[in-house]
Amino acid sequence: MREHGDNEKLKLELDFPDPIAGEGDVVLAVKASSLNYHDVFTRRGMPGINLPFPIVIGLDVAGEVIEVGPGVTDWKVGDRVLVDPINRVEGGLMGETVPGGLAERCKARAHQLIRIPEGVSYEQAAALPVAYGTALRMMQTIGQVQAGEKVLILGASGGVGVSCVQLAKLAGAEVIACAGSEEKGQRLKELGADHVILYTQEDFLKATQALAGKATRRVGAVSGGVDVVVNYTGGDTWAKSLRCLKIGGRALTCGATAGYAVDEDMRYIWTFELQVRGSNGWERSDLEQLLSLVQAGKLKALVDRVWPLEQGADALAVIENRQVFGKVLVGG
Repeated sequence: MREHGDNEKLKLELDFPDPIAGEGDVVLAVKASSLNYHDVFTRRGMPGINLPFPIVIGLDVAGEVIEVGPGVTDWKVGDRVLVDPINRVEGGLMGETVPGGLAERCKARAHQLIRIPEGVSYEQAAALPVAYGTALRMMQTIGQVQAGEKVLILGASGGVGVSCVQLAKLAGAEVIACAGSEEKGQRLKELGADHVILYTQEDFLKATQALAGKATRRVGAVSGGVDVVVNYTGGDTWAKSLRCLKIGGRALTCGATAGYAVDEDMRYIWTFELQVRGSNGWERSDLEQLLSLVQAGKLKALVDRVWPLEQGADALAVIENRQVFGKVLVGG
């Protein structure tokens, strides 16, 4: 990508220079790269973030080490690795401040590498960092979802959403998942969702209140509502999602794919003593935990489709148009 804009700004360049490993670097033969809505924002351009054009997008990268730079002692050619997209030493982000995974070869700092355990594929590993890592931190560290709680998940069929559904079920919660089609709803039930709301056919607030009751402060009335709502879409869903919560309920958010400038009646927050908890990113230990969960068969890294590199722009368009269930990967 050499400038911001629509999907036509993404070009396959066959003569783009191969990366060379410097001090503390490794070069990977990319086996799989997972796309995220963050890549859509990167392509469009985000206020306050200036990219070093030209840039290769793709935050999530899994591959095989093919070159080791000076000073690297913990890794060797042939190792199967996942890259933590965040450079936690020098700063920076794969696919944004440094070239990312939508290429045949990718350079990464050695300290960003995580070994892929036996039995976990490159595709499964590449699906994890941004979406599943974000979901794990939001649901466990920040959200503290517990057994027996009722959890409403908006955007449940996306990369973050399918992970939230699984993590909530692993915690022992009752899950209400919102989907845009009957097909996605059925797949969410197969994934473990206890209830599915098709927001294209019914108002999700009314449907949630029918399932969990309505929060009320009236004397003598039975107060209902869900314990937790997960809303990383924002836009016109935000205010409604807060009204789904019980007294003292928790609203968890890690993004705003449908818009961050939302309408909100703050009186509702203090009246019902709601907790709004923001979650940002993940820790390296989260990625290690996710790999272990996938290896043990306790978590599914759901891949919607793997696209060839030459169709990387088409793959990103599918995410932008919300035509996916799970993760979209590029690679071989």
